[in-house]
Amino acid sequence: MMWPLFAAEQPPGAGLLTFAPLILIFVVMYFILFRPQRKKERERRQMLEALRKNDHVATIGGVRGVITSVKEDEIVLRVDDAKDVRLRFSRSAISRVLKTSEGEGSGSES
Repeated sequence: MMWPLFAAEQPPGAGLLTFAPLILIFVVMYFILFRPQRKKERERRQMLEALRKNDHVATIGGVRGVITSVKEDEIVLRVDDAKDVRLRFSRSAISRVLKTSEGEGSGSES
């Protein structure tokens, strides 16, 4: 004896329809969360690669200064001209460029 619940067979393709909302959720999440995050990370990577001597920058800790030297993973900032104070930072500690050495501002100052 078969139970009435199992007696009805589903038409072909009905399994795909049951997963359609789940697939739709993943597609929406990709366009809302993952894609913008990748774009933002790519822009940050390009900004860090483009750092040059005499660029005015701000660090993630809020320190502002002028780049005096750029090495592979290290940047030296001059933060005080009067006392010639220089600080070494990891390249990834730079949050934004305030003014490039050519005079173009790529970040907004507040």
